Amino acid sequence: MTAVKLPLPAHIHRLSTQVANQIAAGEVVERPASVLKELLENALDAGATRIDIDIEQGGLKLIRVRDNGCGIYREEMPLALSRHATSKIKDARDLEGVASLGFRGEALPSISSVARLTLISRTADADSGWQLQGDGSDAFGDPMPAPHLTGTTVEVRDLFYNTPARRKFLRAEKTEFAHLEEVVKRIALSRFDVTISLKHNNKTVKLFRTAEDAAAEQKRIAEVCGAAFVEQSIRLDFAAAGVRLWGWIAQPAFSRSQADLQYFFVNGRVVRDKLVTHAIRQAYQDVLFAGRHPAYVLYLQIDPVQVDVNVHPTKHEVRFREGRYVHDFLFRAIHKALADLRPGAKPEVVYETAAPDSASAPAAPSVSATSWFNRSSQRVMPLQVQEQLAVYASMHPSQQTLVAEPSADAATSEDMPPLGFALAQLHGVYVLAQNARGLVIVDMHAAHERITYERMKAAFHGDGLKSQPLLVPVTITVSEREADLVDEQRDFFTTLGFEISRLGPEAVVVRQVPALLKNANIEQLVRDVLSDVVVHGHSQRVSHEINELLATMACHGSVRANRQLSLQEMNALLRDMERTERSGQCNHGRPTWTQLSMGELDKLFLRGQ
Repeated sequence: MTAVKLPLPAHIHRLSTQVANQIAAGEVVERPASVLKELLENALDAGATRIDIDIEQGGLKLIRVRDNGCGIYREEMPLALSRHATSKIKDARDLEGVASLGFRGEALPSISSVARLTLISRTADADSGWQLQGDGSDAFGDPMPAPHLTGTTVEVRDLFYNTPARRKFLRAEKTEFAHLEEVVKRIALSRFDVTISLKHNNKTVKLFRTAEDAAAEQKRIAEVCGAAFVEQSIRLDFAAAGVRLWGWIAQPAFSRSQADLQYFFVNGRVVRDKLVTHAIRQAYQDVLFAGRHPAYVLYLQIDPVQVDVNVHPTKHEVRFREGRYVHDFLFRAIHKALADLRPGAKPEVVYETAAPDSASAPAAPSVSATSWFNRSSQRVMPLQVQEQLAVYASMHPSQQTLVAEPSADAATSEDMPPLGFALAQLHGVYVLAQNARGLVIVDMHAAHERITYERMKAAFHGDGLKSQPLLVPVTITVSEREADLVDEQRDFFTTLGFEISRLGPEAVVVRQVPALLKNANIEQLVRDVLSDVVVHGHSQRVSHEINELLATMACHGSVRANRQLSLQEMNALLRDMERTERSGQCNHGRPTWTQLSMGELDKLFLRGQ
């Protein structure tokens, strides 16, 4: 038998500072936009109120950031270019409540290891500015005098000049500048109190002036997100137990095909967090058209101790210490704001509440793309809408007093309701109404579908989930972790209407399910619920499935097209819309009504032109 010859052990040696910084740069510096992000965050941490940015050739030739912040002391400039040197934190305890944007002490040395970096800075008590160049090593000369106002200028030239393998992966100049511009937009949205100018190849591209009032804030948002977003958004301000969420959310009709208008800031830091995205998506589920994405600019203010920002070198990800609470808080705030989107509702929503109770949080309706329910097999419900007011009134008892409602001739009256009064019905599909602003057009089926759906939800959730035992229990093979969850979360599954118990190390048995879901794919539903609990700590999958079933029932039970309604019946429908939450959209996300002002109508006929 031949003996196996082992290789000789390799000698262990310490990497040079420059090589170590280049390795760190692989995490921090991905492209020119990464460099700009780090430099802008440093400027904001320095208390800057004005930042000037100069870019050449998409950031490959030059990235220069000049600020009017507090500056850097002359004797500490070499330290600023050294790895793991920072003024933001001092010891490990400071990591538990980081309030600054930067804190790792890796940005400047990492950048200087892959580019030619020049640092110029002056403090308020200094007679002049000082300049220092860095190459990623710890060998620095003495800072040289340089003319400069109070603040700091960081000049980065020839990015990746010494790492050609990284440089060849960069895109065209136009593409790289688009990424740089997006970074500037995010910073501009995070700090309304800072003036930011952006030049590319000596041409001014963006100039965000300081926003000192609400109108100026909206102007800046319009510059970043477009005027249409501002016109179609509502402002919310929701606070509870030391946590505050404020900002702008777009109305469901302003949905996007891509998630390109979603800006979320935690204590001024832009983040892309799965928990946040999931909570907002759930809040929009019941009013958003399938396959569309919501648009928003939102700011979460929370005690820094409750947020761990030391998760990823780019600091784009955070971890909330009370993730379940934050998820429920975000969902409740946005869900309530969207619920108030009905005719006559105020565009700005401000709430002050107690801490959200996850057990009593409203269910987040959803239209699941992989739903078990087959709509094509659903038969029309035997709810026939007649032409007589008495029948409509029987479906809506509160509307019986509307028989003597004023006519549309009262359009100038101060007590004119938001949707006004009905004039006529068009082709049995649309209701035409006159209000103080002009003409209102209502899709009567979509509107009544939402009204019916909301009432069915209220009735169902008011009575609670009713369970039904299975004739033959269902045994499901799961992972050991999921089986442990069944033991740990037994009460949670009971509230969902399930009776589930552990059958073995990797098996559970389902003996009871929610009555409305008795015909569902029980195994798939339970697996989905367990998956949600593993990822998010809770699940609203059952509520989603039940709400989808109720939505389908409401669709088939609502007034159909080509049904002739009297004026009184149409007015009853309008009054219902004004009282019903989320009545601006049907269950599938389509708008239920639109407004044409007198000015818009005049333009159609060239009146006054």
